[in-house]
Amino acid sequence: GFLEDGILVQDVSRTRRHYLGSWTFPWDVMAVLPTELLCLLPGVPRVPGVPAARANRCLRVPRLFEAFDRCETRTGWPNVFRMAKLMLYLLLGIHWHGCLYFALSAHLGLGVDPWVCPSFTRLLHRYLHSFYFSTLVLATVGDTPAPQREEEFLFITAGFLLAVLGFATITGNISTVIVNLSTADAAFYPDAGPVRQYLRARGVGGRLEGRVVRWHQHLRAQRKLPAEREVLQHLPRGLQAEVAASVHLAALRRVGLFRSWEHGVLRQLVLRLRPQVFGPGEFVCRRGDVGREMYFIREGHLAVVAEDGVTQLAVLGEGLYFGEISLINIKGNTAGNRRTANILSIGYSDLFCLGKEDLEEVLAEFPCARAAMEAKGRELLLRMGRLNTGAEAAAMVAEAEAERRLRGLEVALEGLQTRAARLLAQLEASALRVALRVQRLEGRLR
Repeated sequence: GFLEDGILVQDVSRTRRHYLGSWTFPWDVMAVLPTELLCLLPGVPRVPGVPAARANRCLRVPRLFEAFDRCETRTGWPNVFRMAKLMLYLLLGIHWHGCLYFALSAHLGLGVDPWVCPSFTRLLHRYLHSFYFSTLVLATVGDTPAPQREEEFLFITAGFLLAVLGFATITGNISTVIVNLSTADAAFYPDAGPVRQYLRARGVGGRLEGRVVRWHQHLRAQRKLPAEREVLQHLPRGLQAEVAASVHLAALRRVGLFRSWEHGVLRQLVLRLRPQVFGPGEFVCRRGDVGREMYFIREGHLAVVAEDGVTQLAVLGEGLYFGEISLINIKGNTAGNRRTANILSIGYSDLFCLGKEDLEEVLAEFPCARAAMEAKGRELLLRMGRLNTGAEAAAMVAEAEAERRLRGLEVALEGLQTRAARLLAQLEASALRVALRVQRLEGRLR
């Protein structure tokens, strides 16, 4: 296939026309011509081994590099592919150098001195000796017979220079792979080093530093990615929603609040959620804190603890949510926007966090979800004794009165708009009559 406006075209007839009109077609034709048949003609010299007439196969080298580039950009293991490609280049370079060494040995005479290839009877034995000799030269190991002739000196010197260049290339490729691994790792996982250095510089270490290290180790071991927004920030919003939905949608549907929501709505909601991981014994929120976000439990267990921080009043598991009471306006809530409970992570807990502004946008679009949240929040407030039923009733009465007044104002406004429209129509009619009278009087004066 080929790309047209970024879309892969696989139609056979269109692909054929596109290929025949491309610049690669004549090169491919020349590359597959059976030029080695020329060696069958009488009087045509041959190079020992493979005929030199097959050199036209090298015209497909650009296609090979194109295939390498495509594989490297599409494989899930690009660094492994780069290392395999580097090893292929090394073996190919040693092979070519060994072929040149054997050709030079055949030209000077096999076995005429210790430096050239011995005159073994088996061709495989000759090839292995040439490959071994080239490996020693290109690896700069040395331990090769001393050259005796000028051609041998020039060949071994050129081999050492190529070895130096090859080592620089290998070192550069390996360092690039290591840097790419470190860069990709840093893009997904935060580095514990700066935090540890900060704690040591401030003289605070020991147990707290151990907790920081264990938290980072848990992220890597369990493949938790807290920096998802930074990784996806360069994608268009639609593609961000697709990627985030493919990763988190299954976990999001386990939350009871979202089970009846449509797929498209959850795709938009998943972009507003921020993954957060809390360690053992860490407070997610404390009673009396100002609430700025609510949480959905993806994995793990959290405990609702008393003021002593030890006594467990309840345990929250996967699929539950909390923290919405301080964000939504429940009539009669004496706590206001303050947290009403202490939530402690028992082990490592993986949560979704939804900010107050994002929650307001979601609840404005889905009043059924708001009603469900308010009902649950009202039940919890009643259980904790933080719901003032009198204030709730007064608020409901005040809201009904405000609604009644609003409707009255709307009716009065509609009446005023109607009267204004009538007056405007009368004014326009009067202006038209005056204009007609002025026109008649001007006619009489003329």
